[in-house]
Amino acid sequence: MSKRIAAFTYGVICYLIFFGTFLYAAGFIGNIAVPKSIDSGSQGTFIEALIIDLSLLALFAIQHSIMARKWFKHAWASVVPQPIERSTYVLFSSLALLLLFWQWRPIGIVIWDVHNPGFRTLLRVLCADGWMLVLISTFLINHFDLFGLRQVWLYLRGKQYTTLKFRTPGPYRLVRHPLYFGWLLAFWMTPTMTAAHLAFALATTAYILLAIRFEEQDLIADHGETYKNYRQQVPMIIPVRLGKRQPKPSTRREADTAQDLANS
Repeated sequence: MSKRIAAFTYGVICYLIFFGTFLYAAGFIGNIAVPKSIDSGSQGTFIEALIIDLSLLALFAIQHSIMARKWFKHAWASVVPQPIERSTYVLFSSLALLLLFWQWRPIGIVIWDVHNPGFRTLLRVLCADGWMLVLISTFLINHFDLFGLRQVWLYLRGKQYTTLKFRTPGPYRLVRHPLYFGWLLAFWMTPTMTAAHLAFALATTAYILLAIRFEEQDLIADHGETYKNYRQQVPMIIPVRLGKRQPKPSTRREADTAQDLANS
């Protein structure tokens, strides 16, 4: 029982670190209410700052991608017990982001600066909507499973972990990745875009597009034709499908399963 309590406590601590990091990230990107933001702090030369910032982004991308791959999870299982594997992944991702916030270098070059009060407010509202969409999307698919709390809770109760069913709640019926759409809004909708912010937005956008490719490969491996049918019917990020519309699923069952999305 002591192992279960320890695992549950560890999972809760990892979650709290994540949630604090998430809240700080909103302030960091928006230059709001945090001691160190994307455009504040000591500033070096343009090249030095750019190299440091891109290196920090690359470190996060590598950690976030490699630890999410199945081959790594299988190898990692010999070191980290399954009930706390997801919590450990969340912890490492949070630490990588905290390092980025700490060591980030601003670049004072202004790319655009919107002066109209109405447009400034609109961009800030869209940015806030992006953060809310990210959070809401996680709850729609199962927030607590995504961040490891469900795993340690089941372990504490002595129950076997079961994978989530494939579902498409709410915005998942409009786009396959509303969570990523929320991130893009949060990163790009700013009234003042500096060179550092632009580098962050470009790098994270490229990472998101690459991550989707790997994530969907995993989803197809897990759910087969169900996800293939869903992918044919629903756009990836923007709720508009360009080009020729795909034919609808040929059977009622395929039409039903095309409405389901699960977190990978």
